[in-house]
Amino acid sequence: MSPLDLDTDALDYVALGDSFTEGVGDPYPPEQTAGRPAYRGWADRFAEHLAAHVPGLRYANLAVRGKLMRQIVADQLPRAAELKPDLASLSAGGNDLLRPGADPDRLARILERAVHRLQEAGADVVLFTGVNFSSGFMRLRIGTFARYYLNVRSIADRNGCYLVDQWSMRSLTDPRAWDTDRLHMSPEGHRRLALKVCETLGVRAEGSGDDDWPPAPPLDRRAARRADAQWAREYFVPWVGRRLTGRSSGDSVAAKRPEPLPVGAPWTTGTRTGAGGEAADHTR
Repeated sequence: MSPLDLDTDALDYVALGDSFTEGVGDPYPPEQTAGRPAYRGWADRFAEHLAAHVPGLRYANLAVRGKLMRQIVADQLPRAAELKPDLASLSAGGNDLLRPGADPDRLARILERAVHRLQEAGADVVLFTGVNFSSGFMRLRIGTFARYYLNVRSIADRNGCYLVDQWSMRSLTDPRAWDTDRLHMSPEGHRRLALKVCETLGVRAEGSGDDDWPPAPPLDRRAARRADAQWAREYFVPWVGRRLTGRSSGDSVAAKRPEPLPVGAPWTTGTRTGAGGEAADHTR
């Protein structure tokens, strides 16, 4: 793929997806969002890098945590096509693949139709592979994820899409790249991914998503076991409970940037709040 054409005064970018693209795990300071909980994430960070080269950039983010492929296609894709963006990023299918009986080939067919619709609207499209998890509970479904991401690679090749290859990013397999829920990236993980997106599209930015991490502190096995138990209580068990009852962390949550606006412009977050004004549960 040729680098993104930055020799322009104006460019519209729209991001579609789930919690990955909403930016869960990378919260904004409350003073930047009028006290309302909201997430920054790799997409906002990438838009900031892009705006440094295209002052007339307008950016919309339609992603909502917990959404399945069919929901992204039904709820976000029509709006994205209506906006006729110059650039669209689409990451979908991760929540589907976590469910029993997920069909990666079927999901890929739906994804490719979505790519066609975005391209028909005039957008260059950015797709993503996922991270190669070789440890932790996600490894149990690594084969299903790998099959899907092979399909995503093929879709990108056939249709001339940019492909952000997280699978090859060893830096994202470091635990420090992940939030305490172990499902979403930490602020540093999101920062590194934004740099990888820049690299893939040929957008100049300082640093690299693949930079080495500083040495990690020694692992205390007892502390690690306690952390595992705490994680299971606070995140894994509630996540399973939502799956069994058909609930989603994205219920009643709206897109944080439904309209294309300049980076840094005031925007209305769609993030709901829980008791005490804290961000509601944000797992996938």
